[in-house]
Amino acid sequence: MNGYLDMELLRFTTAGSVDDGKSTLIGRLLYDSKSIFEDQLEAVKLASKHLGGDEVNLALLTDGLRAEREQGITIDVAYRYFATPRRKFIIADTPGHIEYTRNMVTGASTADSAIILVDARHGILEQTKRHSYIASLLRLDYVVVAINKMDLVDFSEEVYRKIQKEYASVAEKLDLKQVYYIPISARDGDNVVNPSVYMPWYTGGTLLHLLETLPLKNGLEQLPMRLPVQYVIRPQNVTFPDYRAYAGRLASGKLKVGDKVTILPSLTHSTVTAIDEADKTLQEAAAPQSVAVSLADDVDVSRGCILVKQGEEPCHGSDIPLLICWLNHCPLSLNHKYIIRHATGEMMGMVKEIDYKVNINTLEQDGVDKRVDMNDIVYARLKTSKPLHYDYYAENRLTGSLVFIDASTFETVGAGMITDPTKQKK
Repeated sequence: MNGYLDMELLRFTTAGSVDDGKSTLIGRLLYDSKSIFEDQLEAVKLASKHLGGDEVNLALLTDGLRAEREQGITIDVAYRYFATPRRKFIIADTPGHIEYTRNMVTGASTADSAIILVDARHGILEQTKRHSYIASLLRLDYVVVAINKMDLVDFSEEVYRKIQKEYASVAEKLDLKQVYYIPISARDGDNVVNPSVYMPWYTGGTLLHLLETLPLKNGLEQLPMRLPVQYVIRPQNVTFPDYRAYAGRLASGKLKVGDKVTILPSLTHSTVTAIDEADKTLQEAAAPQSVAVSLADDVDVSRGCILVKQGEEPCHGSDIPLLICWLNHCPLSLNHKYIIRHATGEMMGMVKEIDYKVNINTLEQDGVDKRVDMNDIVYARLKTSKPLHYDYYAENRLTGSLVFIDASTFETVGAGMITDPTKQKK
């Protein structure tokens, strides 16, 4: 059991256009790696018969909602877990339809890598570019281009090379550094878990082998310490009459007893006197552990505050440059007040200026059309009601991101990634 807990974990998301075979690919991964139970397989067989199929539809392993099964498309993010002797995996199966681009943002926001499926018959489509752009925005470490349905193009090397060349130009525009290409047939299992006998010209490894061997960039511990406070613990009982601790999940860095910290946004200082994790006391903790921290001084700390080490304070200001992915049917309104949720804190804010919109087809910047509808991606400036303490998204994904919430409906309407204006492409 301890060996399983100590195994490396890779989080990846799948993306692509409608009917590219994302759910089937995941079903094939689970089935061929023997990561499903007999009762699950029997349920899928029965569901396949009910839907009139002659073959076992492995996509049903992930398309869990009734509406998804009836429509034959994924409409929600489905998370699946499996493990091999080498590594553990968490998969986010995200929708391909443009209507659900926001779900792809959700699934990719916590991923290390993305598998982008391309139908070998159709090549690179608008959704391929859109999902690739989101992968670049979210700073995913790796992109795996799985060219699927090779069986429907007679396992043609020429088709594979053409798509590979076309996507390489997209990757160059998006500055995607680590891109891998694999020709597969998710339905039949070619090059998914087992090598294909039909593509001897492909000399690379299978998809599972690649996922098992991608180097993990576990750099959270090396980043500056950030502890967003979720909850103040004050039991007020006889056993612990004076106990007070500040609970949260370490977003990055390390924290140890004796460290001098700054409380944001008040900029007051104190020293860590104790670190508790569940039922044990620690001398040191590291991201992404969830801990409760006690301080030497009686300082004002509440939910929404962030503890950082003295000398490692982040940026702060009320004029925030950021990229926004709009997620709502109602367009973004300039100078309209939205609730801004950043880490565990909230404040009011409004978009004051839109610099440009990204043209997903050309991947160019459009400085003329500044209307922001659902699924649009824009570079803008946000004005907040009080100074925000933040890192740039490229340096810290948690403290460099925020969400827009409609103040009247409390719907999440947009996601923002704070950018360094000196490094923003023009």
